[in-house]
Amino acid sequence: MLLEVSGLDSHYGRIHALKSVSVGVAEGELVALVGANGAGKTTLLRTLSGVQTATSGTIKFDGVDITRMSPHQRVAEGILQVPEGRQLFGPLSVEDNLRLGAFRRGGNPDQDLERMYAMFPILKQKRHQPAGTLSGGQQQMVAIGRALMARPRVLLLDEPSMGLAPLLVGEIFNAVQALKRTGTTIFLVEQNAYAALAIADRGYVLETGEITLTDSGEALLANDRVKQAYLGL
Repeated sequence: MLLEVSGLDSHYGRIHALKSVSVGVAEGELVALVGANGAGKTTLLRTLSGVQTATSGTIKFDGVDITRMSPHQRVAEGILQVPEGRQLFGPLSVEDNLRLGAFRRGGNPDQDLERMYAMFPILKQKRHQPAGTLSGGQQQMVAIGRALMARPRVLLLDEPSMGLAPLLVGEIFNAVQALKRTGTTIFLVEQNAYAALAIADRGYVLETGEITLTDSGEALLANDRVKQAYLGL
């Protein structure tokens, strides 16, 4: 496993947010984590990124224990998160937001920038526009592009479909699929269980801080419990 989590616990004060969570993502895999609001999905990503402290358990990346590494050290190792709510620099242009993603690695980012524009052509049209004036879907494209500019070894995606119209959700998930085809390793956290599991190699179900199911994406889509709880079937 490129990213391996074992027995992970995390707390917010007295609230036990993650309870002995164990998940893994192999290199080149797209793994989905689904669950209801408040299940602990974002907490898990924040803990993987180092923003939230792990109470116990281990996080290994490429065989190295990173449980106590700082967030900036994890970024240097190649762990990049696209946060819930996108968190762009609204007054800065689309292009400046994208270039900031490449700041830490240095060098000339122009080739990567053109790759982002090829992936999201609308961003090239709006490259000089303040990012805060874009639609929600376009802002999500900028957020994904900014993370990719850092050339991540694993991309953590937190609720990329949140607040988007159905047509834009389709565009975002098409882009995620395209990234997978290029070999990008992706850990996708989503409330939209159908969209996530339909493109995932494997999936996990998180309920009140605990992993309750794991299987292939296809098998989880066919699971009666998942159908009833998350697919409205």
